[in-house]
Amino acid sequence: MQINRLTQQIQFIIEIDQLKQVMRQTLLTDGSRRENSAEHSWHLAVMASVLAEYAPEGVDIFHAIKMLLIHDLVEIDAGDTFCYDVQGNDSKVEREAQAALRLFGLLPADQGRELRLLWDEFEAGETPTAKFAAALDRIQPLLHNQQTQGGTWRIYGIRRDQVMKRVAVVETGAPELWPFVMQLIDDCVTAGYLKDDTALITQDFRVENY
Repeated sequence: MQINRLTQQIQFIIEIDQLKQVMRQTLLTDGSRRENSAEHSWHLAVMASVLAEYAPEGVDIFHAIKMLLIHDLVEIDAGDTFCYDVQGNDSKVEREAQAALRLFGLLPADQGRELRLLWDEFEAGETPTAKFAAALDRIQPLLHNQQTQGGTWRIYGIRRDQVMKRVAVVETGAPELWPFVMQLIDDCVTAGYLKDDTALITQDFRVENY
């Protein structure tokens, strides 16, 4: 047994336990509390397995699962940046890159390099597998907000156009799931869970021209 190698691996395993303390804005489906990033990553990994049949050609599901399990580890240092926080997202790339350097650097060089490549691939979002993984990452909070009658959307006054921009990757990353996503968003607007930006624009126009 390589003691130094094992020591590094155990140190990394202990370190990533901190992801359980990183709270996201998304509520659990029962609305009882916010989910943490470790729960989010686990949920996505299971989704990749369950929804594998909808993955486009060229997607490696096992590779996607590994990617999803580690994609948010950088939040241990960088924190979770709310996707609709414009100011917070300005420094997100730099903060997360520094976190990746430290966290994956805790591992033996070969394993650290493997996980860093997985993380970089997810962030770049260029391969079919990365696009599919990103699509699931967008669908999961959508489901949570639908199940909590608007959840985070209501708290922050999120509009349909903002959500559409956020989930756009699903159309190319998981095209078979795109009709489901569109229907879910339309249903949420109809139910009043999500602000209809088109209606708001029309209403503003009428007020201005009254």
